[in-house]
Amino acid sequence: MGGYLRSSTSLVDASLVTLLKQRGALIMGKTVSTKFAYYTLGKTRNPHDIERPLGGSSSGSAAAVAAGMVPIAFGTQTAGSMIRPASYCGVFGFKPTYNTLSAGGVRGFAPSLDTIGWFARSVEDIATVFSSLTGAEEIQPLDSLAGIRIGVFSLPSKTAMDADAQRVLAEAEQVARQAGTEIVSLDLGDDIKCLVEQQQVVMAYEAARTLASEYKEFFDQMVPKLVELIEEGRTIGWQRYCDAMRAVAKARQSLSQVFATQVDAILAASATGEAPLGIKATGDSLYCRGWTLLGVPCLNLPVGKGSAGMPIGVQLIADRWADEHLLAMASSLAVNAPAISSKTSPKTQDGPESARDNIASSDLMR
Repeated sequence: MGGYLRSSTSLVDASLVTLLKQRGALIMGKTVSTKFAYYTLGKTRNPHDIERPLGGSSSGSAAAVAAGMVPIAFGTQTAGSMIRPASYCGVFGFKPTYNTLSAGGVRGFAPSLDTIGWFARSVEDIATVFSSLTGAEEIQPLDSLAGIRIGVFSLPSKTAMDADAQRVLAEAEQVARQAGTEIVSLDLGDDIKCLVEQQQVVMAYEAARTLASEYKEFFDQMVPKLVELIEEGRTIGWQRYCDAMRAVAKARQSLSQVFATQVDAILAASATGEAPLGIKATGDSLYCRGWTLLGVPCLNLPVGKGSAGMPIGVQLIADRWADEHLLAMASSLAVNAPAISSKTSPKTQDGPESARDNIASSDLMR
């Protein structure tokens, strides 16, 4: 070991990288991540404004796609590290159903939450990668959005997002309605509304145990926020962790019933607002935590901008293992709504235009 953030060369690639190579992808490089994928800013800056952050741990991958360096880049989400960077950078960001892709070869953080996802500049590219890596059939837009029911509900429901985020969410709702979907009233139960707090319990408990060796050997080199989380996790007992996991299981059943009887998808805030001014923090993952804990597929749609001209997205969410239906709905929305299909990225590099150019970037290589 050359310090807790470095290791000797691995004998094999991460499973994801191997799969990408087998399918003809060209691995361009490893992008910048936060330390152990937890909050501490790296050196990469937001292509829209270098004085603002990129979002969470997968920020380097979001920046690479937003800047036009690559058409596809990979990352992970444990709290909000795919959806929030996608919102801040104005790109599509997809967190599939939990455990869709193997995390073999990826350093874990909280195993019940860690999910591999990817960024792109179009829904078509997101869908192409999904089909290629999973073996699913090619995903086509729906013939019509008539009869598709979308509920609007953000987690947490009682915490006020800023005015820009509220406006963009309302605009996205109107876009979906004009595209032919039915917007339905949705009020999820208390077992779902409490999930933001439960996600913190699960993440802290599992991170404290996953990073036990690093904490023991390199405590003095770790950043304060990571130490704080690990020490919080060390105080969480087994019973409290089990209570949180039981609450998640119950909430998943409740949400599946909602999808079965009330809606095809949920439209929700991706972030509290546009990327804040200043580069001392990564931003708030508040509006992603509950959905990550549920393990449902989430897709950031880059649909609007804030008062400072920075991108703001919304996330479209479906039930677990309904990823293909989610991407088909999103593809149809993109076809019918220019506000969704347009590429808002500040393309600063002459790079390949789409995933069909067989180029990919990953922040998960070993």
